[in-house]
Amino acid sequence: MIMIPNTEKTRYSEEELQEFKTLIRSKLKKGQEELQLYMTQLNDNADSGDGRLKGLDDGIGTVEIERMNTLAARQKKHIQHLENALIRIENKVYGICRATGKLIRKERLMAVPHATLSVEAKESRKVTRQRRR
Repeated sequence: MIMIPNTEKTRYSEEELQEFKTLIRSKLKKGQEELQLYMTQLNDNADSGDGRLKGLDDGIGTVEIERMNTLAARQKKHIQHLENALIRIENKVYGICRATGKLIRKERLMAVPHATLSVEAKESRKVTRQRRR
């Protein structure tokens, strides 16, 4: 019986990791710029004389402030995920699914560069959560 060695790829090459690093840094820069925009808008709103958006009543102004705070918080979380992805690249563990230990498909990482789960693992977790409800 002839044994064929497992040729399944287990890690991304240095060149591929550099490609991901470039993509992540680009997304990180854009994310930081968006966060700065949200923070500027929040600061401008706080600096206005009465703490409300000009021309809006209290209810609408409060909703807008809450929306900006939510967007800023989500952006901060996204930035942290991207920074964590850069750390995984440096540690040579980027692109490895934390649930299965298998390599996450490159197409997924190009779309969601901070992903830590393969599509299959993510779907499996979603099904498990739905069953618990």
